[in-house]
Amino acid sequence: MEPKVVISVLLALITVLLIVGARFKALRFFGYAAIRLIVGALALFVINAIGGHFSIHIPINFITSLVCGFLGIPGAAALIVIDQYIL
Repeated sequence: MEPKVVISVLLALITVLLIVGARFKALRFFGYAAIRLIVGALALFVINAIGGHFSIHIPINFITSLVCGFLGIPGAAALIVIDQYIL
């Protein structure tokens, strides 16, 4: 084979791998965000179930689930503080 053909095939293969790899990274980010959203909603459900005895109720919606899912325990604590003292 000629060197031009080999180099062209290699460049095409590298380009395809870069394009496909970038799409997989984007899909991985959306999957990570979806898992965090679900974990946040479950954590808020547990907080509401246990917090019912202490008159704590945080609505479970997209924003509060994201805050609790991405920030973890500090985010949940911030939502409780906001619910009790600001609202």
